[in-house]
Amino acid sequence: MDLTTVQTFLETVSGFIWGPFFLIPLLLGTGLYLTIRLGGLQFIRLGPALRLGLITRKDPGADGDISQFQALTTALAATVGTGNIVGVATAIGIGGPGALFWMWITGLLGMASKYSEGFLGVRFRTTDAAGEKSGGPQYYLERGIRGPLGKVLGLSFAVFAVLACFGIGNMTQGNSIAQNLEASFAVPTWVTGIVLTVFAMVVLVGGIKSIGRVTAGLVPIMIIFYVLGALYILIANVGALPAAIGQIFSEAFTGTSAVGGFAGSAIIIAVQFGVARGIFSNESGMGSAAIAAAAAKTSHPVRQGLVSMTQTFIDTIIVVTCTGLVIISTGTWNEIDPATGEQLSPALMTGAAFSHGLPGDWGHIIVTVGLVMFAGSTILGWSYYGERNIERLLGRRAVMPFRIVFSLVVFVGCTVQLGVVWAFSDAMNGLMALPNLIGLLILSGLVARETKKYLENDPQLRADRDQIDAFMEGTPGWEEWKTQAIPVAKRRRN
Repeated sequence: MDLTTVQTFLETVSGFIWGPFFLIPLLLGTGLYLTIRLGGLQFIRLGPALRLGLITRKDPGADGDISQFQALTTALAATVGTGNIVGVATAIGIGGPGALFWMWITGLLGMASKYSEGFLGVRFRTTDAAGEKSGGPQYYLERGIRGPLGKVLGLSFAVFAVLACFGIGNMTQGNSIAQNLEASFAVPTWVTGIVLTVFAMVVLVGGIKSIGRVTAGLVPIMIIFYVLGALYILIANVGALPAAIGQIFSEAFTGTSAVGGFAGSAIIIAVQFGVARGIFSNESGMGSAAIAAAAAKTSHPVRQGLVSMTQTFIDTIIVVTCTGLVIISTGTWNEIDPATGEQLSPALMTGAAFSHGLPGDWGHIIVTVGLVMFAGSTILGWSYYGERNIERLLGRRAVMPFRIVFSLVVFVGCTVQLGVVWAFSDAMNGLMALPNLIGLLILSGLVARETKKYLENDPQLRADRDQIDAFMEGTPGWEEWKTQAIPVAKRRRN
């Protein structure tokens, strides 16, 4: 069996997993269900959540490895990546401007999923042999769901997450950086590979505390840098914004006709690519961000769940929106590439849009530098996701070898063609989401019950540790959570 056959098979599998009749309705349905059960939490508590995550940033005296802000930036590092640049262009290029509307819907509903993941990641976290917090779906599925079902779901997630981290969180990101630097600045791919590998190894060997420090410094800079460039273009082209926004809403429900071989594309295409690329960008429902949330120093799972929720808001409602509006308002989404006579490829579309809106080479530079920072930070975030799942499967002794191997694989990603890896990564991402979504639905009652209890006493998230202890005393599971060192084999039986 040659690589072409393997790639075709994987693309077929990925197409089914991410198709309109499998994962997409499950993702949207889970997000909608959790939104209802949690009473629209993502809309009502967004302000306090943003204040806690971005301004207060930490809970003094709380147990954990990194601050709430560092946990947020680690999760943002993993999600704000090529999906925010190439993924948005892919969705709009194939599904038309209406796809951006469905990316918004995915983000807004996904905030409830992301909250639940962050809550459960902290709620069922444990302490590993090195004294570090370890949590995520690989733990909360097993510890929160009684019987063999929870164990199967937890182990399935761990296996798929390890496989996915080498693809979507490593080789594809390194490849995007290397290819763009070669095309933009004639930097040989092997040079990029060596630099990225050394950078990854230096940071990753230090573990989550090192990753947290780097992402806390890098992520705000890269997002502000990229968003300011986009806002300049949108302000300069403010006259085109009303028509662009009108296209987004009208074509979300009618489909669109455009160049590039997809004339007459229907609403189902806009929905499919909007949702699929929205999830690719913000990872809501995949469970990955819960792994970073579990390391946070927080006084209660609700607090970190709300901070985690803001990650989807920043990723989709801010960064994705900026990219999408620039592409649509400049007309680049249906522009013809003079070299091929066909629609611009997604890899070129965002760069071309920024180049139209900024003087000189600034647009091209912003997109290239933004992609390098986005993809580079994604490698750091996903390395942590992978190591926590390796620790779950093989024990703490496997963590350091994993960090070294993960760093070396970055070089491979920078220097080889990755058609098969992209298809494989899409499939593994979908398979990661499946056990997690099942678990979120099963555990939704626990999430809603404990969330209500906490927010009745601290709706603005201003309580200190002593106050939280006072009003949570006697609540089922509270003393168990505070120990956070319960063996994985012991299941919760609320």
